Amino acid sequence: MNKRMREKSRKIALAKFNPNGVGLSTHGIFGLPFTSTNAEIIVLGAPWNVTVSAGVGTIHGPKRILEASLQIDLYNETYPDFWKAGISMVKIPGMKKLSVVVRKETEKYIRFITHGGRVNNNLYMESIQHVIDEKCRAVNASIKEKALQFLENGQMVCLVGGDHSTSLGLLQAQSEIHEEFGILHIDAHADLRKAYEGLQFSHGSVMFNALSINQVKKIVQVGVRDYCKEETDRIAVESKLMMFPWKKMAYRMFEGETSWEGICNEIIDSLPSKVYVSFDIDGLDPSCCPNTGTPVPGGLSYDQVVYLLQQLHKKKTIIGCDLVEVGNHPWDANVGARLLYELCMFMYKSLV
Repeated sequence: MNKRMREKSRKIALAKFNPNGVGLSTHGIFGLPFTSTNAEIIVLGAPWNVTVSAGVGTIHGPKRILEASLQIDLYNETYPDFWKAGISMVKIPGMKKLSVVVRKETEKYIRFITHGGRVNNNLYMESIQHVIDEKCRAVNASIKEKALQFLENGQMVCLVGGDHSTSLGLLQAQSEIHEEFGILHIDAHADLRKAYEGLQFSHGSVMFNALSINQVKKIVQVGVRDYCKEETDRIAVESKLMMFPWKKMAYRMFEGETSWEGICNEIIDSLPSKVYVSFDIDGLDPSCCPNTGTPVPGGLSYDQVVYLLQQLHKKKTIIGCDLVEVGNHPWDANVGARLLYELCMFMYKSLV
């Protein structure tokens, strides 16, 4: 279905829809009466948390966000009628069941290495490591394939995890569509370790893996406040990388050197014209996401993030986005669903 046909189909769907009414569970995400065939924005649910090293509830993130989205009013003062563009959530069949199975093996593996075990001296653990890597590779390939179906049809895609490792599949899909782009990476962690815990596609290695995508010209990291020397050494020598650590940003504002507006301008000016937003919810202050996998004190407020996205879409083209690591709790899901709406809105408005 092309863009004109999608628009016609949406008008028919809206004929009996009340945007001021109760969000109906019989409808789709945000209570909207759209499907993947007529929506301009596709939300890919990726319930995968195989490589997480702390909390494991993020496998339920997509479902929790879908449930919470029904309570969100569609009216937004920035773009009141944005919702008419259509948002539809699409599941990737079998991913959640596979994640549960592979996670059991990962727990054995992580327990082994955290007790000082050496994988290269243990054939059983080596075999588990290989299985985890191959299953993660296959999941990212399925995300890429699914995303490309919609991107090549002129639709926009936002991925909802699950852990941060799933973002790689959508980034790979975007690299098939765009010759070059940058990544705005909002996170408490740098995710730049090479094969964290010995796992090639770990959630702690997603930005390291993104560096190998030739089309990615810049990764600008914002809100990071928990990272290791390996990662700082990589940032020092890798021209694609730029970090705005949370503490340095906060102190500059505390001391009156600059404002959040000024820092946002610096962040945005560091990015190329096309930008993919990769948002780990633990980039926020933990009061907004206490049940995320690895919360860290400090971090951005909800309004700071929305302001940054608002300013970004005025100056750059947001080609895609993801929201990952949302915890298995109604409060985290409420915040996550609201952030998802803002992400989709600014992505759509920067592209039309």
